Amino acid sequence: MNGEGIPLIRRLEQNRGLTREEWAELIRNRDDESAACLFERAREIRIRHYGHDIYIRGLIEFTNYCRNDCYYCGIRKSNANAVRYRLSREEILSCCETGYRLGFRTFVLQGGEDGWYTPKRMAEIISEIRTSWKDCAITLSVGELSRDTYRLWKEAGADRYLLRHETYDPEHYARLHPAGLTAANRQRCLWNLKELGYQVGTGFMVGSPYQTPENLADDMIFLKRLNPQMVGIGPFISHHDTPFAQMPSGTLELTLFMLGLIRLMLPKVLLPATTALGTIAPDGREKGILAGANVVMPNLSPPQVRQNYLLYDNKLCTGDEAAESLKDLDARMQKIGYHLAVNRGDSLNVE
Repeated sequence: MNGEGIPLIRRLEQNRGLTREEWAELIRNRDDESAACLFERAREIRIRHYGHDIYIRGLIEFTNYCRNDCYYCGIRKSNANAVRYRLSREEILSCCETGYRLGFRTFVLQGGEDGWYTPKRMAEIISEIRTSWKDCAITLSVGELSRDTYRLWKEAGADRYLLRHETYDPEHYARLHPAGLTAANRQRCLWNLKELGYQVGTGFMVGSPYQTPENLADDMIFLKRLNPQMVGIGPFISHHDTPFAQMPSGTLELTLFMLGLIRLMLPKVLLPATTALGTIAPDGREKGILAGANVVMPNLSPPQVRQNYLLYDNKLCTGDEAAESLKDLDARMQKIGYHLAVNRGDSLNVE
């Protein structure tokens, strides 16, 4: 019978959380009627806190070198077919200059864990961005590093840090990563970032290999405990040059359902409609917004390198995904009743 999950959805909205068993039951037994109820509540809550604004982030993918060998990732160290690149300091600053002119007030520096960008070298880049564009937020997304490195970058001017925990369960984590990478260290990095005063973003893959509803339940419980300012989730999409090349992708349907659940649990969180959503469905990003999301992250990287930052197959990097196409993206958002906002788009979920 459809709609069996609606009582749990109402309880989630009221209590901002569920038990592990309730989470797993709601996710496992979801249906169209429950989803419709969920999305309606998620939209109402999102509009209550953020209106119809969609915050934009300028994504600068500045290196696709990585020391890690995660089994799902197209820029993993062992992928000999990846066309590697690094942006120079001047190229990164040029991306920021272009982005500022287009209206971006948050820059997201994302890359693999690339030792060429030493802590000191990164600190100098961060400091220069902070000096040049004082009214902008600086977000970093460069993986697991020491607390001292995170502190150095915070002092240099970084505001936010994105580090998806990928999956909370240590055994599931071990099935997605090589020996030496652990869920515990990933989570330790997130707590360090939070203690150092960063606005923290985390998240997980939806439909990753071997994932169960119980794994997703654990992810939701971890999110509740961490209470991040941003949560980025997206469907797992395979890459042909990885050990998971033949694994089925995650679905739009489950990803949207999880977006709605996160909005109900963390009403003030910043919630992106990710590139992966737009990759698995032409209207995936719009559906993400209608499920409770309120952030999009167009690509500010130089056009000649965008196609080389391929974490998964068929990743969008042109068209409305490109930062130069903001007018087109805004038109798409306006068709569903929302609009792009030109400001830093700070989270209301700040303690």
